[in-house]
Amino acid sequence: MKHITYSDKSLLVGDAAADAIVEYAALLARHGSADTVTLNAYGADGGDVEATFVLDTGTVLMAETTESSIPEPDNSRAVQEMQEKTRQLECPASVRPDADADAGGDGGDPAALRYFDEL
Repeated sequence: MKHITYSDKSLLVGDAAADAIVEYAALLARHGSADTVTLNAYGADGGDVEATFVLDTGTVLMAETTESSIPEPDNSRAVQEMQEKTRQLECPASVRPDADADAGGDGGDPAALRYFDEL
């Protein structure tokens, strides 16, 4: 389990969720992007909470280890989504022109498409 400190709040989440949100937040900042992530957590009073984090270039977020015997809150779906979004940011899909599409009003002229590929 780890404490996530965000603004003046500290929440307890599982290791995988804490690691994923820190990595995703750092990557979003490097790309000058933003997103929101909602995690299940334990609040300062030990109660179950659902916390939504706004992640952007100005996010100040810290994860800190802790010894705890309580079960980790389930964030498997959120972790999976953050990992997928992280992969997409790290290795964006290639974009290629559609050979059947009208490339700029030329009627799909193959010479124009070859020229586009050379750019």
